[in-house]
Amino acid sequence: MVERVRQICNISLRAIVPWLSWQNALRGALVYTSGDTAAALLLDQFTAARMFGVMLVGSTLYAVEIPAYFRWVERGFGGAGWRLAIGKALLAQAFFNPLWIARHLALVKCFGGHFDEIDGRLLVTATESFLHMLPVGVVMNYLIQNRVPLSWRFFASACYSAVTTLYFALGEVLFG
Repeated sequence: MVERVRQICNISLRAIVPWLSWQNALRGALVYTSGDTAAALLLDQFTAARMFGVMLVGSTLYAVEIPAYFRWVERGFGGAGWRLAIGKALLAQAFFNPLWIARHLALVKCFGGHFDEIDGRLLVTATESFLHMLPVGVVMNYLIQNRVPLSWRFFASACYSAVTTLYFALGEVLFG
């Protein structure tokens, strides 16, 4: 059955669902958790359940899906040339789209016990966040995809995400 799926799709299943590496699990757990925990503390929204939930997602789901996507981008757009470099940056930016951000926000709300706050407004917030950070995001994704070795891209992307989380929390505290 697996072989038949591979033939139909003409792709390697390992490229789509790579096994979780301990390095990425640890990096995802530490970086996503520290960024979210710092933001939650700034917003007076910290809970242990939220912290452990983000740790779980960062060390599993994100540590699998993000490196797999970055490997796929590298296989399709690896090589020299400015067009390929820009293509890699745009594909990375497209991955972290408003739906991805809304899913992340929904998971954080679940972990924090705020199930009543999971509604259509999360998608509006995610879209506003995506658009607000678009210029910086494209530049950061360009640098991550074209200057950071593939084995460190997940870590670099997670660090950028943690800084972005703090940026939005600070903005809410200072200007909200």
